[in-house]
Amino acid sequence: MNKIYIKNKKNGYVILELLFYISFFAVLSLVVINSMIIMTHAFRETMIQAELLRSGSIMERMSREIRGSYDLSSDDPSATMGAADPNRTIEFVLSGTDINYLENGVLVGNLNTPNIVVTTLSFTPMTTVKGKAVKMLLTVRSKNDALNRTVNFYNTIVLRGSY
Repeated sequence: MNKIYIKNKKNGYVILELLFYISFFAVLSLVVINSMIIMTHAFRETMIQAELLRSGSIMERMSREIRGSYDLSSDDPSATMGAADPNRTIEFVLSGTDINYLENGVLVGNLNTPNIVVTTLSFTPMTTVKGKAVKMLLTVRSKNDALNRTVNFYNTIVLRGSY
C-alpha cells in the first residue's frame, strides 16, 4: 500500500505576485492620470478657442451700428457715427484693451468680455461715387492663452445713407 504524502500548502501571496500587482496598478494609474491631464489641456484649449470666436460678436455689434448710420468720422482707433436719429451719436473707442461704446458722449459700456484683450481696432473710411463705406479690423487675444495667439476679424460695411 502506497502512502500519499500531501505537503502543507501555505495560504497567501508570494512576494513576486505582490510586485506584479503593484506594478500593474502603477502603470494603470499612470495611464489614467495622463489621459486626465490630456483631457484638461484639450478642454482649456477648447475654451480659449470658443472665447476668441465669441469675440466676433463685438464685430457684429459694431457692424450693425455702423450699417444704420449715415455719416462716419474716423480717428483710428475710434469711430464716431451719426445714427438714423439725428439727435443720436454713436462712438466706438479703443481705451487700453477695451472697446468702449459711447452714445451721445455717454459711456454705455465695454463691448468685450473681461477675458478678451483687444489689441487692434481700425476704421478705414472709403468714399466712392455711389456711396460711403468703412473697413474695419479687429484683433483680439485671450488673457487665458499662454501662447498669446491672436484672431483677426475683418468687415466692410456700407453706410445706410449712401446707397
